[in-house]
Amino acid sequence: MALVLWLLLTVAANTPAEGVDQEPGAFINEVFAGNPPAPEVLWITRSMREPITEILGHNPDALRVRYWGEKHRTAWILEEIGKERPITVGLVVENGHMETVKVLAFRESRGWEVRYPFFTDQFKGTRLTGENELDQSIDGIAGATLSVRALKKLARLALYLHNQTPMTNDSP
Repeated sequence: MALVLWLLLTVAANTPAEGVDQEPGAFINEVFAGNPPAPEVLWITRSMREPITEILGHNPDALRVRYWGEKHRTAWILEEIGKERPITVGLVVENGHMETVKVLAFRESRGWEVRYPFFTDQFKGTRLTGENELDQSIDGIAGATLSVRALKKLARLALYLHNQTPMTNDSP
């Protein structure tokens, strides 16, 4: 009996906590109250590559990024590797500050706590400093260091990319 219990606990502990919490299309629909604007494309220019590489800690994977925007508000669906697998995150930026961070799909075996509002709500209101850092500290989660780091990178990236669009505060 003890062996069976040990096997069950071992399998449960090593089973990935992966899953899709929300499809990207449903997230965009929710963000724009069922009436999303047409997607736009932001091309990653040569001058943007260095700051993006600095934010991510590696070269960007794409030459362009899709986003949805209206007025001074943009929504992004971005991915970053936590420890081994991609974490898909929906982010909304309004007037240069973070409005929403929501984990849409988590595929890692550890760090799943980043999916919950107690963690993601910390990003609300954050902005970028002149050095492309978040202007507020984000508390980590024991055992989820790489997932926390991935979400912080994506928040910084969404804020940076927002500032490269016509949806910035300075646009009419």
